[in-house]
Amino acid sequence: MSKRLVSLILAVAIAVAIFVPAAMAEDNTLPSTAGYYYVYTENGKVLNVRETPGGTVVGALKYGTRIYCYYNDNGWALIDFTYDKPGYGKGTYACFVSSRFLVKNKPAPYKGGTSEKSAGTSTGDTLADINVEFRASKTVTPYTVYARPTRVSGWVNLRWAPSKSAEVMATYKANQPLLVIAELKNWYQVEDPETGAVGFMDKSFVTR
Repeated sequence: MSKRLVSLILAVAIAVAIFVPAAMAEDNTLPSTAGYYYVYTENGKVLNVRETPGGTVVGALKYGTRIYCYYNDNGWALIDFTYDKPGYGKGTYACFVSSRFLVKNKPAPYKGGTSEKSAGTSTGDTLADINVEFRASKTVTPYTVYARPTRVSGWVNLRWAPSKSAEVMATYKANQPLLVIAELKNWYQVEDPETGAVGFMDKSFVTR
């Protein structure tokens, strides 16, 4: 092998060593969780915007507000927020919100304290109530909905039958997807796309 060819190979190797790590670093500038999110707070309250993670409150975002997050990590999301900053004046500054109250899909309008015990016109506690639900059943072209508990930290029950007295098959956290395969009066018949489980979920606790 000639000295010229050896020199060329070394030059290429050095170039790869220098530029490949730099390119990888550039590709990873933003974490994969960067993107648009919606504010989803407990009881429909506003979400505080803070100057630093856990720091001074400088403003608030309403329930359902769509915002862009540059990263969403360690419980805090970085956003741009416009407010009057002492010593600097009104402008748009880097601020933080708790990522606990952010969801990727637009939440349904807040209904003012709905709970699973009181939601829906039918209690589903008798055979007659269940029959009413099944008589109203209609098959649909399957579509996706998302669990929407009353509280962000809560869950939604999947039941064996369209009744609040029916045994609970599984529970779902906020924003978990389910496939609607039939619509009843106050319930959806849904399928869990991950497990294949089929059951019933109160319409009051899902959003499209």
